[in-house]
Amino acid sequence: MPTLPREVAGPVPGAGAPHPPRQPDLVQLLTPEGRRVEHPGYAIDVSPDELRGLYRDLVLVRRWDTEATALQRQGELGLWASLLGQEAAQVGAGHALAAGDMAFPTYREHGVAWVRGVDPLHVMSLFRGVDNGGWDPVATGFHLYTIVIPAQTLHATGYAMGVQRDGAESAVLAFFGDGASSQGEVNEAMIWAASFAAPVVFFCQNNQYAISAPTERQSRVPLYQRAAGFGFPGVRVDGNDVLAVLAVTRAALAAAREGQGPTLVEAFTYRMGAHTTSDDPTRYRLADELEEWALRDPIVRLRLHLAEEGLADEAFLAGVDAEADDLAARIRSGTISMEPPPAVSMFDAVYAEQTAPLAAQRAEFEAYRSTFEGAGQE
Repeated sequence: MPTLPREVAGPVPGAGAPHPPRQPDLVQLLTPEGRRVEHPGYAIDVSPDELRGLYRDLVLVRRWDTEATALQRQGELGLWASLLGQEAAQVGAGHALAAGDMAFPTYREHGVAWVRGVDPLHVMSLFRGVDNGGWDPVATGFHLYTIVIPAQTLHATGYAMGVQRDGAESAVLAFFGDGASSQGEVNEAMIWAASFAAPVVFFCQNNQYAISAPTERQSRVPLYQRAAGFGFPGVRVDGNDVLAVLAVTRAALAAAREGQGPTLVEAFTYRMGAHTTSDDPTRYRLADELEEWALRDPIVRLRLHLAEEGLADEAFLAGVDAEADDLAARIRSGTISMEPPPAVSMFDAVYAEQTAPLAAQRAEFEAYRSTFEGAGQE
């Protein structure tokens, strides 16, 4: 039975800097140069096929993100929250989930959605505004996106307490960002999770900015150390290292399933793009910071490792790129072909059963819309 380390050695030198030069408490299994290293607390055995599969997922998820950003810029999406730079954190965490586990995302976990089998077009339809999310959370083990920051941590904790009472051997993975960690919902969720030893893992993607506010302005200690105040373990993992994220998250979820209670995983990563497509990151960060983090690119890191170990030839890499092109084409054509729903349909899914006030509002709306008949309005 794996036991999660209860302590992580040492303080963080240079805490608060965008990327401290040395971090003895940072779990890393793959260096930025693609060299495999070992960690005493997190051994992992990954087959060549699994390594190639992880690389494929990283590339396809990034291509999805690139295409979605372009579609938003062309007026085809209302908004897009990019994951550029955070692919390893999401793909690694997604692969750590077991079939019976449940993930609660924010609005940026496209990589986790991909790993859990959600059709990208079901996510695109949400950002295009034609529905509220088209996938089945029960079938995929992936909850609907949450825009209210960070309400999903409370939802995840409540779900985990229900799982616990049902006696199910499954765990819950709650995603949130470094900015969300400053809000009360996270504090409340962690108090409840700790008090009841709920089988939930809190997965914080520390991408260094809460929109424009850097992490060091929000916290005087590394975020993972906050877990100690709630009485459960905290671990900081290299969020650009897909193997380390997989190992750490897998261990935390296993501990949760076995009754050891919650864990806080801080994936130390970087948002290479804007917070959303309505954000301008050039207003609050410098180009040399981007250049520094580009050297830690999660896809390049794994590709270097595959090449060094002779696990991927040019044919394989070209095949993944071709698959990414096909995915991008499918996302583009599928998104553009989505028709807006009838305006009156906004009344359909408010309640399980129609209420009298809602019926009156619907009738009033339909009467108002009828005044535009013949004017080209829906």
